[in-house]
Amino acid sequence: MSYTTPTENPQSQPSSSGRDNRKTFYGILIAALVLTWGYIIYDKSKTKDIITQKDTQITTALTAKDSLQVLFNDASAKADSLTGSNVKLQGALAEKNSEILKLKSNIRGILNKKNATEAELKQAKAMIAELNAKIDSLFAEIQQLKGENQQLTAANQQLTTDKTQLTNQNTELQGNLTKTQTEKANIEDIASTLHASNIQVKAVIVKKSGKEVSTNNAKRADMFVITCNIDENRITSSGKKILYVCVTNPDGTPSGTEGTFKLKDGSDKAYSNAVEVNYEQGKTLPASFNWKPGSKFTGGEYKIEIYNNGFKIGEAKKTLNKGGFLGL
Repeated sequence: MSYTTPTENPQSQPSSSGRDNRKTFYGILIAALVLTWGYIIYDKSKTKDIITQKDTQITTALTAKDSLQVLFNDASAKADSLTGSNVKLQGALAEKNSEILKLKSNIRGILNKKNATEAELKQAKAMIAELNAKIDSLFAEIQQLKGENQQLTAANQQLTTDKTQLTNQNTELQGNLTKTQTEKANIEDIASTLHASNIQVKAVIVKKSGKEVSTNNAKRADMFVITCNIDENRITSSGKKILYVCVTNPDGTPSGTEGTFKLKDGSDKAYSNAVEVNYEQGKTLPASFNWKPGSKFTGGEYKIEIYNNGFKIGEAKKTLNKGGFLGL
């Protein structure tokens, strides 16, 4: 049996044009894939750049904010230290301190924001600069006032020292004045003391008729008649003056004491009679007064002293005889 070899159909073989179309298609497909991956890679790179840029912006913003926060903290610490040591700020200083507190509050408000903008941070930076300027100005004024206060304190201390010295000087002057016044008063007191001169002592017998007859006989004498002149004194004022008459017996004892008076040395002295005279300033006054002993006279020498103002102003003596009828 014979087989006939089949003849190949020319239509069943692929043509060259078909193969070219497939190559074109594959080329387009590959190009599309390349473009797609290229876009994807490009997009990822762009996104990464954006993210990096955003991170950089955030980091920059945080860094700027942190820097401002540090500056603000320093300024606040300086302000707190300044006002804390000068809590009694008044007037213009108190007003400046209020401005500082207001600025601090505004700055703190911006820095406390989580998402503060660049414009706000710029504003905060400017306000921090203003805050430092106000703090420096307040510090300068306080230092000036402290200097002036120190000068005033020094001046006040000097015034206190001067016052103490003046007080001491015044005390010394007052003491000297008091001493001078006392000395002057003593001098005036001495100068105003009266002085008795021309003292005469006469022993007399008083007759029944009242007539007085002189005698030197102790047993017959009834009394002493004492006369004197109160000399001119231009210091003593006019008026009644007291004269104390002190009579001492021949045996040295006080005679007929009526009391005591004070001497200038402070001691007491017994007096025999107190006589009041009406003295006229600048004139000589004659004075006369009588004195009787407490008992009979005795023979011997009697001493008669006259005192005024605590000083002895005159003295005289009188001797009486002891004999019975020897003369009158």
